[in-house]
Amino acid sequence: MKIGILQTGQSPDPLRPEMGDYPAMFERLLDGHGFTFRTWLVEEMAFPDSPQDADGWLITGSKHGVYEDHPFIAPLEQLVRDALDAKVPVVGICFGHQLMAQALGGKVEKYDGGWSVGPQTYEVEGRPMTVNAWHQDQVTAPPPGARVIASNDFCRYAGFAYGDLGWSVQPHPEFQDDFVRGLMHTRAVGVVPQPQLDAAEAALGQPLDSPAIGDRIAEFFKRAHARAAS
Repeated sequence: MKIGILQTGQSPDPLRPEMGDYPAMFERLLDGHGFTFRTWLVEEMAFPDSPQDADGWLITGSKHGVYEDHPFIAPLEQLVRDALDAKVPVVGICFGHQLMAQALGGKVEKYDGGWSVGPQTYEVEGRPMTVNAWHQDQVTAPPPGARVIASNDFCRYAGFAYGDLGWSVQPHPEFQDDFVRGLMHTRAVGVVPQPQLDAAEAALGQPLDSPAIGDRIAEFFKRAHARAAS
């Protein structure tokens, strides 16, 4: 099964040589499930020719806001709608979660409650799971027909399922602790309040459920692809 990675941002320049960029992180997260991968850097307007160019689509995180005026936003929203119409499954992570919600009629805003950084615990499909987060923007109104699959007190709409073909979560199962620590010392400086960064860095190192989220993503892709093909 071929997974098309729709890359909407890039990891910070100082971190990329050692820790890689977002597509490599997702390939590691989904390793062992028999997938092949191809990346389209949609942030720079490199789009697939058709929603059928992959068997499933995965939308990455980004430093951008989905409500901002970037050239790639509208065509990416259209690709999400076209893929779902064509019965090609779509997964969104963080920015990808928000982009899917906005494309399908939800609302995304810069949350006035501040940032969520580092390991956070969510109720995911009935089970508490701890995953690294990195966001201020949130979905504040869900799209019609979306089913909430993940939530916590800070982020009410932290995950959605869209029938059998769409699945998204706000946190970052692809972010390992070393990368989050790197973000704290690069992209977060002067942006996230320092006391919050200090507390989040002190919380790093606890067991994460990221591999379990990766398994759920893989199972979703395989199940959705099989249903669409039947």
